[in-house]
Amino acid sequence: MSTEVQPDQGHEQHELKRVMGPKLLLLFIVGDILGAGVYAVTGDIAGEVGGIAWLPFLVAFTVATLTAFSYLELVTKYPHAAGAALYTHKAFGIHFVTFLVAFTVVCSGITSASTSSNLLAANLLAGLDGTIGGVPTSTGATLVVALGFMIVLALINLRGVGESVKFNVVLTLVEISALAIVIGIGFYAMSTNGVDLGQVVAFEDANDRGMFVAVTVATAIAFFSMVGFEDSVNMVEECHEPERIFPRTMLTGLGIAVVIYMLVAVSVVMVLPLGEIESFDGETGILLEVVKAGAPNFPVDTIFPFLTVFAVANTALINMLMASRLIYGMAKQDVLPRSLSRVLPGRRTPWAGIVFTTLLALGLITVVTYQAESSIVGALAGTTGLLLLVVFSIVNVACLVLRRDTQTPTRFRAPTVFPVLGAVACLFFTGPWARDPEDWIQYKIAGGLLAVGILLWALTWATNRGVRAQKTGFRDPDHIDG
Repeated sequence: MSTEVQPDQGHEQHELKRVMGPKLLLLFIVGDILGAGVYAVTGDIAGEVGGIAWLPFLVAFTVATLTAFSYLELVTKYPHAAGAALYTHKAFGIHFVTFLVAFTVVCSGITSASTSSNLLAANLLAGLDGTIGGVPTSTGATLVVALGFMIVLALINLRGVGESVKFNVVLTLVEISALAIVIGIGFYAMSTNGVDLGQVVAFEDANDRGMFVAVTVATAIAFFSMVGFEDSVNMVEECHEPERIFPRTMLTGLGIAVVIYMLVAVSVVMVLPLGEIESFDGETGILLEVVKAGAPNFPVDTIFPFLTVFAVANTALINMLMASRLIYGMAKQDVLPRSLSRVLPGRRTPWAGIVFTTLLALGLITVVTYQAESSIVGALAGTTGLLLLVVFSIVNVACLVLRRDTQTPTRFRAPTVFPVLGAVACLFFTGPWARDPEDWIQYKIAGGLLAVGILLWALTWATNRGVRAQKTGFRDPDHIDG
């Protein structure tokens, strides 16, 4: 134990339990990437570019893969749970920037999980024919289900990452099964109704902007569906031999996800007339329409909404796992109060971080439910993608800067051109040219979130000003023993 840790801080002798091997890690990554994104954005993408809806997914995958290489170089060099915040501080050493990056990642995870919780409640109640025990649903009923689900997630999370990740395995398998149904029905419809391959390469743009601009906008939308791989770096302290298993597992997970996405996109444009795709709204509507049109006798009203529930639940679980582990990592390095790094002695789970992130999520769900005048899924999804694109740009630059650290052994090295291209591409897709004018509200939401982050940073600095640990800022985990 480090001599800097006081006797009354004995909780720090409990480290996180290493329970994840390559198979659990792969399912964690695939489940996190797939998530609610494919239900939320596929229709919007097809509405932007028509039959080439698969192309934005492919471009988004390429950008995500470039950034994944930077994450892999950094996570195998610094295998600690703080993720992007750790890399930012090691590269630039500016406490304020470190805190903003960490806050942005935590906020994106909590926002995504809270949104997924509301989607889960809506789909669950829809699967119950709009009633709970014969009582018509209402805003209050949806709120109760959403809040209850977040509490259940917290209990699963407290039980242990082993239980959480095993639960994630079940959800991921069900999630993949739901998408397999969509893909299978799509190809079945193509085989019975004939295949018009020209539709898969047909470009349609209702706004008459040209293919490059339309694909750019669609790729910015698709990028939300590709995020999730970065969450896994916050689970590194709970993986066996992370330096060995991370590279192959992360890249495999990204590859599986993009293949599924492209097949789903092809199924959508081959089953539904291109002129009708843009009219479908809602998070699951477009996939439900594919199932209905491709197999009219399929019991979609009784089965598919519940399969969607599993997909959305999986997204929320993994995001809350990530957020709580990141809070733990930040607190352990004195970016946040040390009390948030407390671990249950028996279960060895970061209970303080779990409680903190769950309370934030519960508050966010309540505020959104009673203040949103219309659906906020698109705005939140776009804002999440916008914030993470900025973070990914910083991580790519940090990867290049940290190559100056020759004292720490490098176990995986990305080709130098990858982080360069990754940083440029991520910044490109944050610009207003990558969004329709009505989506520029995402900048306002992101600005508001960052303003909250700046206020929280100031309060944290003021609170910890007299604490000895705060004087050294973000301490390197390599120098911490306990």
